Amino acid sequence: MSNFFAFEADFVESLRCIPMQVRYKLDTCGIKLKLSHWHQFTSAERQSLVEMPCTTADEIAAYRSHLQTLVVNHTGDRPSDLAIAADPDWMNRATIPDSVVTQGQAVGKPLTLEQWSALTPIQRFVLIKLSRSNHENKNFLPALQEFHLA
Repeated sequence: MSNFFAFEADFVESLRCIPMQVRYKLDTCGIKLKLSHWHQFTSAERQSLVEMPCTTADEIAAYRSHLQTLVVNHTGDRPSDLAIAADPDWMNRATIPDSVVTQGQAVGKPLTLEQWSALTPIQRFVLIKLSRSNHENKNFLPALQEFHLA
């Protein structure tokens, strides 16, 4: 999963922002990583978080441990925990989250359930993250375009 999304092109070369694939892994392993922590990591450490697998129970545990070690080594503090959803919205192909429905309507590109269910889990994750009210939504439409939905 080391492919970046096209809408992230302005920052992935330098990894100055946390790419969506790492955000996906953070939600999977239950760690809230601050951008200020990310900026303290070396390029190699950031790249390791991009490349390191985080799918199986063992990989998730290893990713979580590695990330906690990085944060502690750079900041002296442990990162905050995130609740890990037993059935996260991005794994549910049968229901489009309200935030995605609302944002799709706002940009004039409402999604159908057929479109939603055809997306990969990481694509659904991206649309959920980009549609939340506390997130800058400028990449929602570019993501829809990239996923051939607009």
